[in-house]
Amino acid sequence: MESLDDSKAEDIVSINIQGKSAMADYMVIASGRSHRHVGAVADHLLRALKEAGLGTAKVEGLSAADWVLIDAGDVIVHVFRPEVRDFYALEKIWQEPEDAPGTLH
Repeated sequence: MESLDDSKAEDIVSINIQGKSAMADYMVIASGRSHRHVGAVADHLLRALKEAGLGTAKVEGLSAADWVLIDAGDVIVHVFRPEVRDFYALEKIWQEPEDAPGTLH
């Protein structure tokens, strides 16, 4: 989260997916302002993970930088351009209904 914040990623959301999926415990979703910004945010995060001794994460989509997926084991990070993020709407898929913005209780 600190790396994403340092890279000026926007609209950073962390979703607890423990018990919902065997692939990870948390999913983090963030936006970059452009292809270049998405790539820079992802690259900065990959370097931070490696420097923290968390090994080499698996990465998909870095060359196009529309949507970069970083699999760091227990945490999966998605960095999107805003239009791509809106189209796929991962927050709506993974958030609990009571966690979603604008939900009535």
